[in-house]
Parts: sequence; C-alpha cells; structure tokens
Amino acid sequence: MTFADLNFILRLIPIFLIIYYLIPAKARPWLLLVGSLGFYYLNEPILIAVMAIGAVFNLLFAYANSKKHSKVVLGFAIAIDVIWLVAFKACGAFDLGREFGIAIPLGLSYFVFKLISYQVDLYKGQVDSLSVRDYLVYLFMFPQIIAGPIARYDYLATNQYWSKSDASRKERLSKVLVQIEEGLKLFAIGLFMKVMLADHIAVLWNDIKTIGYESISTPLAWLGAYSYSLNLYFDFWGYSLMAAGLGIMLGFDFIENFNQPYFAASISEFYRKWHSTLGEWFRDYIYFPLGGNRKGKLRTVFNLIVVWVLTGLWHGFTPNFSIWSGALCIIIIFEKLVISKSPKLFKVVGRINVWVLIPVTWVVFAIHSIKDLGVYLLRMFPAVDVGVAVNSNDYIYALKDYGLYLLAALVLVFPFFTSFYRKHKSNIFMVLLIFAMFWISIYSLANSSGNPFMYLRF
Repeated sequence: MTFADLNFILRLIPIFLIIYYLIPAKARPWLLLVGSLGFYYLNEPILIAVMAIGAVFNLLFAYANSKKHSKVVLGFAIAIDVIWLVAFKACGAFDLGREFGIAIPLGLSYFVFKLISYQVDLYKGQVDSLSVRDYLVYLFMFPQIIAGPIARYDYLATNQYWSKSDASRKERLSKVLVQIEEGLKLFAIGLFMKVMLADHIAVLWNDIKTIGYESISTPLAWLGAYSYSLNLYFDFWGYSLMAAGLGIMLGFDFIENFNQPYFAASISEFYRKWHSTLGEWFRDYIYFPLGGNRKGKLRTVFNLIVVWVLTGLWHGFTPNFSIWSGALCIIIIFEKLVISKSPKLFKVVGRINVWVLIPVTWVVFAIHSIKDLGVYLLRMFPAVDVGVAVNSNDYIYALKDYGLYLLAALVLVFPFFTSFYRKHKSNIFMVLLIFAMFWISIYSLANSSGNPFMYLRF
C-alpha cells in the first residue's frame, strides 16, 4: 500500500486524522508511531523486524553517546548502520537476496540516513534530550518512511499539536482545519503529478523498451530521454508533495524537497534543488566534515569525488549508477573550476548542461545493462550505424499518443506555476481546480492497476 492507493486515500487517512485530533494532545505521538508501524506492516509485514532491530541497536548506542559523547561510540554506531545498509544493497545487486529469500526493505536507505543523522546530531549536542518516544516517531513516521524526504530530528519540534494549548477550542479547531486544508491541497497536487503525469509518461518509456533500443530513431531516443526525465521528476516531486501534505495535516512544517531544479543555472545547482534533503544530508554529514571547499581546490575535488561515489553506491551497485555519478561529478568539477571563471560563459553553458546533459545522465541512470545503455546512447548520438532498420517517423506516433501529457508536464516545470499557486492558493477558483485534479486522479486510479513510486526500493 502506497500513498497512491485508494484505500489509503479514501479510508485510512480520513479515519486516522479523525482519531488523531479527537484524542488528547499528549497521546498523538504514540498514535502516530502505532499508525506508522501499521502502515509499514501493510507493506512489509516480515521485514518490519529488521527496522525494529536497527532502531533498538541505535537506541543503545544513543544512550551511550548521550552520556559520553564518544567518537568511538559514534563511529561504531555509524559503521554498523553502513554495514547493515550495504549488506542489503549487495543482496539486491548480486541476486543474493533471491537465493536466500532476502529483500531490501522499503525505504531502508532513508531509514539508515535518519539513524546516522540522529547519532551525529546527538553527539554534537543538537538533540536536547533522549526521548524514546520521539526517537521512534522520528524514525518510523509514515509520511517519510518509504521515500523521504529525509527530515532531521528537530523536525519533530515543529509540531504544534503535541502539547496542550492555551487557545480556545474554537481557535484550535480553526487552526487544525486550516492545516488540513493546506495539506490536502499539496497532497492532491502531488497525487495529480504522480497519477496523471508521471504514470502516463512512463508508458512512453515502457513502449520504447518494448520496441527495443536498437529499433528506435534518434528523435525518439531523445524524446525517450526527456520523457524519462519528466517521469522521474513528477513521480518523485509528486511523492514529496504528498508526504509534505500528510506532514502538514499532522501538524508539521512543510519540507521542500524539490525547488524547480530544471531552471537551475548549473548542474551543481540542479542537485541542490533536486531531492534537496538528500543533497543536504550528504553536504552536512560527509562533504562538510571532510572539509568542504575550505581546504583548497585539490581537497575540494577529492571531497566532491567522495560524495558522488557514495551517491552512486547509495542508488545501487550496478555499473550504470557508478557511470551516472561519475559523469555528474566530472561535470560539476568542470563547472566549478573551469567554466565558473567566466560568468557570461557559465550562464549559458550551465543552462545547456541542465537541459541537455541532465536528460542524458538520466538515461544512464535508467538503463542497468551496459550493453543496452551503449545501444541507446548510440541511438541518441548516431556516430556508428548499429545496422538495424528503424521507422524514422516513430517519434511522430509517440507524440500523437503522449504529446498532451508531455506538454502538460513541460508547462508545469516552469517556476511560474509554483509561484502562482503560492500567491493564489486560497482563491476559490484555485481550490476548485485542485478539487477537480484530485477527483480526476481518483477516477484514473480506480480504472488502472497503478504504478509504484520509482524511489521505493532505494
């Protein structure tokens, strides 16, 4: 069961919210914990034990860490978490999981990253006190457990409905209704992005795989690259908005995980705006501790290489992820050390990199087989004839079938629409539009089998 499941949307969430706001404020964290465990149980009924064991071990290290603030204790905790994550990733990458009946739990990477950030923040004194309740809620809260965003522990402190308020009942009710309305809007927009844009555009990419990469024309290969880019963007951005909307409905602050990345001025800026909570995690817990850019150019290059090697490994152990992360690392280093010396050139080349090179790198990200990847890239850049006849008009048929969805996606990529929503989100016409988007998405879900979110197994 995911956020785009009709039972979750129309049954579980309404019932959960009603109970959540009917019970006393001090009981709400416990309800959120129980509800989160229940949500994970519905998705991974066996592997929830794996998460529980990890949480208990880290709690023991946290107790030791809170008393001594020992680097040795911190190092042991991080090492165990990393080994645990790598072991599951390796099982998935080398088919060991299939042989021994092991599957990587949904959202394990995000769970482990939360564990590590908690241990580090506790060691630094950024966690005020060790609360078992808040620790468990932070780890398991269902809006973020499957695919992020990666919130920090202090995110829990933003919840305004966990303590008794001096406001009148009418004022409290009014505030809750405003929060629920705001969260529902974001959830509905994210659902529309997922169901009506990402899922429909995904069919084009699947059609290309069915045809065979060797049998597509160069225009269709480029169209496929852009379609996959938009598919991934709206799938993940849609999920992030749905997760943020759920968080707001429960009384938490909004977490922005995507900030118009395709209008970034460079690829390095693109990845500060794309899945920004992951980028901030790597920055704060790896790049800065290594020295960041404060120790000279060579050290900066080394630090960037470390970050991007780990980013590639985090996504998977197949060679394509190493090529993907390596290519991005090289481009970012080139932008920082060479192109940035000429602001005018940087302004032009940086934008070209985002709109041309990013879709190419997404192709590398998407295709795990090196042989298939080579064939696809030769179709995009036909320097060598692969010797297979193709229909030169195949991209026209694809545009006829999917052009409307691609056009809608391209329009929504522009920053204007985000700023327009923020400015007019309380306007009655905007509310009615979002209402229509929600029920169109529900209708589409009711008449399809649905697609899982693309980042569920990272």
